[in-house]
Amino acid sequence: MAISAAAPRRKIRESAGDRTFMIAIYAILTVVLIVVLYPLIYILSSSISSPTAVTSGQVWLWPVDISFKGFETIFRTPQIMTGYGNSLFYMTAGTIVSVILTIMLAYPLSRKSFFGRSAILMLVTFTMLFNGGLIPTYMVVKELGLIDSRLALLIPNAVWVWQVIIARSFFQSTIPGELIEASEIDGCSDWRFLASVVIPLSKPIIAVLVLMYAVGQWNAYFDALIYLKSDKLYPLQLVLRSIIIQNNSAGVMDPSIQVQRAQMAELLKYSLIVVATLPVLVIYPFVQRFFVQGMLVGSVKG
Repeated sequence: MAISAAAPRRKIRESAGDRTFMIAIYAILTVVLIVVLYPLIYILSSSISSPTAVTSGQVWLWPVDISFKGFETIFRTPQIMTGYGNSLFYMTAGTIVSVILTIMLAYPLSRKSFFGRSAILMLVTFTMLFNGGLIPTYMVVKELGLIDSRLALLIPNAVWVWQVIIARSFFQSTIPGELIEASEIDGCSDWRFLASVVIPLSKPIIAVLVLMYAVGQWNAYFDALIYLKSDKLYPLQLVLRSIIIQNNSAGVMDPSIQVQRAQMAELLKYSLIVVATLPVLVIYPFVQRFFVQGMLVGSVKG
């Protein structure tokens, strides 16, 4: 029995309105891509251009008179590696502490059987709108003996309310109540259920929390500026700030030295941006898939 050949599929013809719509979409996306990509290219090109080319405005897309003087100045400074190590410690330790505390707060708030969860959630959300202010917070940190210690950058801002809300929404939409009831019938304790069931099912939201807290810890400098006094504890951001101040032309009378320092300070701004953002750019591609998935799932329910 001969097998008849399958009839060729007809390609659906797009109407003129559909083609116009797609062209408009691609045009808008192209403009957005240029707007987002151009500053990155400009900063990278400026960081490897000569100080004279940067200050005179010759750099607008590609490097001019390629020079690595900015990076040489940065890495010749001995405090740079110390600041890098401190920032990596604050980012790693702070992210671990924050993610653990966020999960421990968000998961109970996601369970309907948790007594008083509405009142606790209201109190947690209240802190998004009102807080004690800088001076009372500083006094609390001082009374706890955390001034000029690493814990001053880890404990006071360990939990962010917005991340708690996102994690709570994720747990509500992902962990069904029937699963909890089944675990209770089997004699599973709450801690065992959290460690063996909730955590493995929550990889997307954990990746979101890790990325958010890691970026926040890496970019944080204000708390270090307020609470730290020892240079050995400074994160990278404060070290970079000190380098820019040192290369400022203030207090110098020689006009030629003023011009050189002004040019170097302008070049260092772009070089420091590249140095400071490099770790985040390296980490993000590995958690991008989980980040998008976690944000979408966590936004289903409120």
